[in-house]
Amino acid sequence: MTGRVSGRNARFQQWEALLRNRTKRQRRGEFLVQGVRPIAMAVEHGWQVRELLYDAAVRLSGWARDTLDTVPAERYAVSPELMHELGGKADTVPELLAVVALPEDDLRRIPTGPTMLTVVFDRPTSPGNIGTLVRSADAFGASGVIVTGHAADVYDPKAVRASTGSLFALPVVRVPAHQAVLSWVADVRADGVRLGIAGADERAALDVAGYDFTQPTLTLIGNETTGLSAGWRDACDQLVRVPMSGAASSLNAAAAATVVLYESARQRSAAARR
Repeated sequence: MTGRVSGRNARFQQWEALLRNRTKRQRRGEFLVQGVRPIAMAVEHGWQVRELLYDAAVRLSGWARDTLDTVPAERYAVSPELMHELGGKADTVPELLAVVALPEDDLRRIPTGPTMLTVVFDRPTSPGNIGTLVRSADAFGASGVIVTGHAADVYDPKAVRASTGSLFALPVVRVPAHQAVLSWVADVRADGVRLGIAGADERAALDVAGYDFTQPTLTLIGNETTGLSAGWRDACDQLVRVPMSGAASSLNAAAAATVVLYESARQRSAAARR
């Protein structure tokens, strides 16, 4: 199906709501994806694209035409003014936007096994930090990300943009409380995976390099202001810290996660060479 939208009709207002309203995203089971790489990654990794919006006033690139020709989705020719409103950037009009179905928040989407490295982000308040953490998790070989508690939305456009497409490359699962994750951990351990739980904490005694990340690991990153919840802290087998010098009292949560993930990748790479 191909439609045309040139005014702020009901269809446009639905797209606009997907950008601004978390409840509407959840109710409709879909979100709006901006940017060439995120759209390309969503297609490459088999996410369900429901609608493709394209700028009705320009000659489209080969990538955009190919996407419109090959992805099974409803297509809408949209005026450049409206595409600009939906695009998220003040200075450019996107040639293509995608409405993509939300995946299930099911911990069974997270791969388990002797090489697993999964990151938990506990109650993050910043969508940008979620996206940055997901990007780092993808870059350093994590098998998945779990976002727990009362948190910013994984599918907020700021989170999707900050992930630069990595959101579509590895499982990211939202879980309301830590107990459900710990039940999943118990099941993983019952299957014979010796999964360790390491929590990042600036007051920990052990430097991050002193922890053995070559074992299957669940790495915990706390809220940007308050750190790990008491429930998560109690669940840890080990607390680790990122050693710092200089005047900074702490690292941004996503930056701390990136350091921990780099150390995990470094240890695993060194072990593989031995």
